[in-house]
Amino acid sequence: MRDEIRIKGLKVFAHHGVFEEETVNGQNFYVNCTMYTDTAPAGRKDDLTLSTHYGEVSLFIDKWMKDNTCKLLETVAERLSREILLRYPLIQELDLEIEKPEAPIPLPFETVSVKVRRGWHRAYVAVGSNMGDKGNYIADAVKALEEHKLIRNLKVSEIIETKPYGCVEQDVFLNGAMALDTLMDPTELLDALHEIENQAGRARTIHWGPRTLDLDIIFYDDLVYESEDLKIPHVDMQNRDFVLKPLNELCPRYIHPVLGKSVAELLSILPER
Repeated sequence: MRDEIRIKGLKVFAHHGVFEEETVNGQNFYVNCTMYTDTAPAGRKDDLTLSTHYGEVSLFIDKWMKDNTCKLLETVAERLSREILLRYPLIQELDLEIEKPEAPIPLPFETVSVKVRRGWHRAYVAVGSNMGDKGNYIADAVKALEEHKLIRNLKVSEIIETKPYGCVEQDVFLNGAMALDTLMDPTELLDALHEIENQAGRARTIHWGPRTLDLDIIFYDDLVYESEDLKIPHVDMQNRDFVLKPLNELCPRYIHPVLGKSVAELLSILPER
């Protein structure tokens, strides 16, 4: 269920714009915000504490826009939407539109605006280590993700010992999986994971070789995505028991968006492959 709480035409006088006169003199902006949430608990019990208070959200938007100065409407929308989602945990997703009816355009117009949709995403990340203090490297990675501002609801599978995959002349691995909710897009999440790997002294010298820490995005919602640096779902994960076993603990019914089989099904047929 995804219900809506709407704020429409909230008038805010603030100082955003490319030109100096805009940031100095200020102008009127109008904010439209649709928050996607579950209103049923509050509706059944007539209890505001079970919902998101649109009055409080309106005051927060007004204060944030007055306390901050951005050149672009795109920046206002990006930063403000993220702050609302972080502050009000019952909001799963939102549409945020920033209107600028007094923009310095030498032509007749009604308004200009930027509208974004932002929200929480569920990601599954594989973790592994086979160098040095393996357990400590994994524990530090879990802690770093737990403390990350843009991540919540982190869950960690059992950490298991597995044989090396690919290059076999190396120490055994410790492997596991993590489920998390994040406001980061896939590339932002990848950068965050690489930063944690770098802090663990990860060196990318031998493909499938030994590593202090390995963090891989396996799934991101039901996204199918490919770039030079990232492929989602993770390539070849369906052939790796050290990925499927921990993942099966966290999300056995999750359907692979390309293969059309659940994690539990992929694990059950793994010996056949």
